[in-house]
Amino acid sequence: MSGLARNPALPAALLLRLLTLVGRDHLALHHALRRPDLPEQAVAFILAHPNPAVRVEFATSTGADPGRRARLVDDPSPRVRAALAYGPERHVPRTTVPPLADAVYARLLRDPEPSVRAAVLDSPHLTTAFAASLAAHPDAAARLRAVDAWESLAPGERSALAADPDPGVRRAAALWRCRSDARVTAGLLGDPEAAAEALRRGLLRRADAERCVAERTHLTALAANPSLPADLVERLAVDPDEEVRTAVSVRPELDEARRMSVAFTVRDFDRREVEWVHDGLADPDVLRRAATSAHPLLRRTAALSPHLPSDLLDVLARTGDPLVEDHLSVHHPDAPEEVLMRVFARLGGTFSAWMAETHPRFPREGLAARYADHPDGNHRRLAVRDPAATPELIERLSHDPAVWTRQAAAADPRLPLPRLREVLHVPELASSAGANPALPEDEMAAVVDRADAPA
Repeated sequence: MSGLARNPALPAALLLRLLTLVGRDHLALHHALRRPDLPEQAVAFILAHPNPAVRVEFATSTGADPGRRARLVDDPSPRVRAALAYGPERHVPRTTVPPLADAVYARLLRDPEPSVRAAVLDSPHLTTAFAASLAAHPDAAARLRAVDAWESLAPGERSALAADPDPGVRRAAALWRCRSDARVTAGLLGDPEAAAEALRRGLLRRADAERCVAERTHLTALAANPSLPADLVERLAVDPDEEVRTAVSVRPELDEARRMSVAFTVRDFDRREVEWVHDGLADPDVLRRAATSAHPLLRRTAALSPHLPSDLLDVLARTGDPLVEDHLSVHHPDAPEEVLMRVFARLGGTFSAWMAETHPRFPREGLAARYADHPDGNHRRLAVRDPAATPELIERLSHDPAVWTRQAAAADPRLPLPRLREVLHVPELASSAGANPALPEDEMAAVVDRADAPA
């Protein structure tokens, strides 16, 4: 059923019948409710579905228009309204999830159920403008979320949050204020919940910095502080703790020679992001400094940027660093073909399938000749992507020893119809065959009939 739910050729009438069954099959539910082409009749059916799980799935759909999802704002189930308030769980790389309208979030924030209000404030999809609008909200949790929009707040709003009656709000505001006020930083150093963050970002008095070095207080955080005096930076650059030395090695003011003279430690699969580089992923100067550095953490962070110009993209593609290549393959729409193929060969599995299907630069032409007889089944399935692959080759690959290759062939519309009808009844291929747009409508209807869906 999950394959049929993905089939782009599924007629609307069969989709409606399929939706009567989605409560029985979670995977089919997931795919059916994330179709971007749901007709209005199907949306109305979903919104009125008696199973809250169906409405929750639609509330968090990445494919549904936010205006359609917003029609659940008055759903009788708090679980559904909370799902709507939070939104889709994660972003798919190279795609964006449009948020609900601010007016919808405002309405959800007035919901009588605490779980719904909490979901709004936890949502990763709120606009900065909406978060900033919460600065004077009567709920302390909402004011705390407003602190996240600190740089968009008016001076009076900042002052009010700094003097907020709630200690959590005051602490969060102080962690912003300390960046430009050493007295605020000093006041936070006695707070166990704020000290490390204050030492990482706050403006420091020399005496406080010296004391922290002498007492070895949160040295890794201190080593990243932009206001740390230069002589103390030099002391931490030779600290016996490798984490402290590594934190010094990524400081933005170091030139390349000084950076590489620090005895830092970066392991092969160290995915730590360098904050000043991450903050500058759209800044050409930051990207150039990071991408051309010999420091692996700077290069790995720069590789997260979809904005790399072609020359820096080429520089990073030649580093030979698997993590750099992984990041480029996920985040950059122009990642070179050779990088994509190396990542595909190295990682395999679901990730490689996702990348091959979604990356705009993943190759198609010539794959049949290169990979149809490859010893690795993960590569043989690439032959199915080739527009020049013949129906005979597709049929041969539908009998391949590797199940992923057989599944790729079963979903291909060039598969001869007799074989397509056959694989529809093979358990490990049935879902792929159900997603095949060449599947005749009578076969689609038969699948739905076998599931006892009402007409």
